[in-house]
Amino acid sequence: MELINKTRLVGGFTTSTDKTGREWLVVVAKGTYGIADHPGHEPRLLEQQAPLIMADVFPGEPGESAALYENDFALHKPRCDVLLNGHCYAPNGEPVTELNVALKVGTLVKAFKVVGARVYVEGALSHSTTRPVPFTRMPVSYAQAFGGVDRTHADATQHQWYPWNPVGVGFYPSANTARINGLPLPNTEELDRPVTTPDGNYKPMAFGPIGRAWQQRIRWAGTYDQAWLDHQFPFLPEDFDLRYFQCAPEDQQIDYPQGGEEVALLNLNDKGRTAFRLPTNLKLPVLLVFHDDSTRETAAVVDTVILEPDANRLLLTWRASAPLGRNIKEVAKVIVGQSADQFEQAKANEERMRGKQHFKSLAQLIAWTKEAYPPAEEAL
Repeated sequence: MELINKTRLVGGFTTSTDKTGREWLVVVAKGTYGIADHPGHEPRLLEQQAPLIMADVFPGEPGESAALYENDFALHKPRCDVLLNGHCYAPNGEPVTELNVALKVGTLVKAFKVVGARVYVEGALSHSTTRPVPFTRMPVSYAQAFGGVDRTHADATQHQWYPWNPVGVGFYPSANTARINGLPLPNTEELDRPVTTPDGNYKPMAFGPIGRAWQQRIRWAGTYDQAWLDHQFPFLPEDFDLRYFQCAPEDQQIDYPQGGEEVALLNLNDKGRTAFRLPTNLKLPVLLVFHDDSTRETAAVVDTVILEPDANRLLLTWRASAPLGRNIKEVAKVIVGQSADQFEQAKANEERMRGKQHFKSLAQLIAWTKEAYPPAEEAL
């Protein structure tokens, strides 16, 4: 099968199977834009485009760190994931002990508090915390959010992990007053619920992707038991939910953007406040052309928005998922960025031009004319 890309986006495709065993063609396109520096300006495609991600990318060891980017080839996302990789910046570069950050994309508004480094301190009857260390720049990933693995117990079989964020920090339910001395607290927390105890049930606050096996996501993965092995394997379980493919937390999922949505950042770059809009034209047709010359048009939707203020860039990912009759061999080519009407018009133009002589330049036309139609003898 041939992929024809009529756009400046990076394109690719794969096949995937749903829980009924039906095969789907998944076409993905990604655009990398520069973040506009004015509220009225629109992001522009950069010359250097980020590649499609074929496998999850981690800043550290998989399982011990949260993904920076997930594989771009999910079967389908029912909603649009909004993600941000970056840091909190103190205004004017002046050190602060705590600061609020906020992200707005369309109807989505999310804010939380960023706090300087703190540790627990052993007390006579209980524990306390040190004063936050002033900072000018702080990561806002899940490594800085509440969670982690409690390894304070001497017996390794008693170690516990926080199912909503096993790569975080601050979760020590087994620690007694002596063991907790010097253990770090998270740097991010909810605006109205500060982290004060090591065994609390706090919401991890970050803007990046959540892990595939974390509690808030694994619940959509379905049931893998003996009944599944006996009746459904190797396909997905019958109770598998497509929401599993959403890698953003629920409070960072929005309806598919239509173009022009407002974006605002607070203390997420060195400018303090930044505002712009998503590109106004987000329409992207995808055309399947079959071997019998029939066509099927589908519209790709933007289902992933990634903001990277540190690099001053915005990544948008479009996806179109189309069911196949038998398999991918029935598709001759996929055209990204061309509608069925445009394809038929181009085909008609090609038919009209077939058999006609074409010239690269006027000089070539003149030379061909002189050779094809030499002057008559009486004109010599």
